[in-house]
Amino acid sequence: MAFVFSLNSINVVNPVAHGLHLGRDGYCCNFSHPGFINSNKFLKRKEATLVRVVSENQTIDFRDPDWKRKYQEDFDRRFNLPHLKDVLDIKPRLTTFSLRNRGARIVDDDMLLANGKNDYVNNDDRALLKVIKYSSPTSAGAECIDPDCSWVEQWVHRAGPRKEIYFDPDKVKAAIVTCGGLCPGLNDVIRQIVITLESYGVKNIIGIRHGYRGFFDEDLPEIQLSRQVVQNINLAGGSVLGVSRGGASTNEIVDSIQARGIDMIFILGGDGTHAGANAIHNECRKRKMKVSVVGVPKTIDNDILLMDKTFGFDTAVEEAQRAINSAYIEARSAYHGIGLVKLMGRSSGFIAMHASLASGQVDICLIPEVPFSLDGPFGVLRHLEHLLQTKGAAILCVAEGAGQDLLEKSNLKDASGNVVFGDIGVHIQQQIKRYFKEIGVPADVKYIDPTYMIRACRANAADAILCTVLGQNAVHGAFAGFSGITVGICNTHYVYLPIPEVIRSTRLVDPNSRMWHRCLTSTGQPDFC
Repeated sequence: MAFVFSLNSINVVNPVAHGLHLGRDGYCCNFSHPGFINSNKFLKRKEATLVRVVSENQTIDFRDPDWKRKYQEDFDRRFNLPHLKDVLDIKPRLTTFSLRNRGARIVDDDMLLANGKNDYVNNDDRALLKVIKYSSPTSAGAECIDPDCSWVEQWVHRAGPRKEIYFDPDKVKAAIVTCGGLCPGLNDVIRQIVITLESYGVKNIIGIRHGYRGFFDEDLPEIQLSRQVVQNINLAGGSVLGVSRGGASTNEIVDSIQARGIDMIFILGGDGTHAGANAIHNECRKRKMKVSVVGVPKTIDNDILLMDKTFGFDTAVEEAQRAINSAYIEARSAYHGIGLVKLMGRSSGFIAMHASLASGQVDICLIPEVPFSLDGPFGVLRHLEHLLQTKGAAILCVAEGAGQDLLEKSNLKDASGNVVFGDIGVHIQQQIKRYFKEIGVPADVKYIDPTYMIRACRANAADAILCTVLGQNAVHGAFAGFSGITVGICNTHYVYLPIPEVIRSTRLVDPNSRMWHRCLTSTGQPDFC
């Protein structure tokens, strides 16, 4: 993707090299996190005029009065769902899924007319991706396409069962795999995928053990799944199939899929897992295999683009309250007590932010998206001193990916290719002790790291419902013939999205968003830069 800007009569072909940053859809904004198009950070039109954007197949010139239509056409192209009939000559058949059937059977048009109910989603149904019309780029949290913050409708495909399907359930072999780390709700999604598959009439359902590794490791035989097997697995945390990071090459995985005769594969994981799912989808298309690859986004950090939230996040925030409350009790019970809680969040601070908001007890919230200093007159340590003087105690919540610039860099990587972070929690704990010892003020630091307790627990009610609907819609999407898609919730509606659009970058907390502003109001913390 190339970009050309006019900046005081100077053409900037590579805006990043000139200190500008590119938003998620490729538009220029002066903001360090590419996961956002934050118009409040747009360069003022007097200083810079965005002349054109060159994408894969189109150039958008904002001086063109017809640019909105062209943009929408490009958006529709990018968000068009890949379908098996794009590469295969296949015909649909009437669905076997019905809400009023005890067992799966063909649903004919007479039945549809007779019951008078609308059980199915039309292929042309769409949901709006964004619903707020910002009147100005200066509005808090404004996300805009052009410098004038013009309103452009962005429609995405609605999820749900279709009247026509592209598989014979009696002949389908479906597989489920869970990748990456643990997350509350994995068993709930597995359970609902199996139940919904059986509702269509599928009898051959298998589980691939320990992520992508299960496709090539001979010591990991597949597990036969049925409603009877999965009926109660949602009552426990973890994954009944096990998880693992990394895996074999795409060709090896697709070879295994082909050898096993798999027709549908449901892949639960984060953005790295989805990148692998997209590669599997592309290889299946290349080989002209009738295989539907459907993802279910799984990340406790809530950092998947475009979606309201991912499953496990609500549970993580709720469980984090236990740690924060314990830290609060410890700190308030000690003389000059400081409660320090480290929560998950490699690149995004959604858990720390929401947990801080929910608790009402946190005085300082530190997240990866907002830089901070520990030392100095405006640093965290000086503010902690102020809190001890005025309140007698303090609670600090930090995301694991925050403040990595303060730590020694590591070249180590995990099995997923992620850089192994330094422990910011331990570092802050040590620095707090050092600081208060140097100034001669007693401070009792209580450090709590509940990481694995949070991600290994059972899903709460809100996440259980989300997992149930995501699992159902994943199956509906596969039977509808879609492949290379993932399911999610956007503006309270369940939708299908092409995988490439949700893995463009990581979703981050916008420091100009109303939610972060609410967090700052709740904690009362100053700017630590």
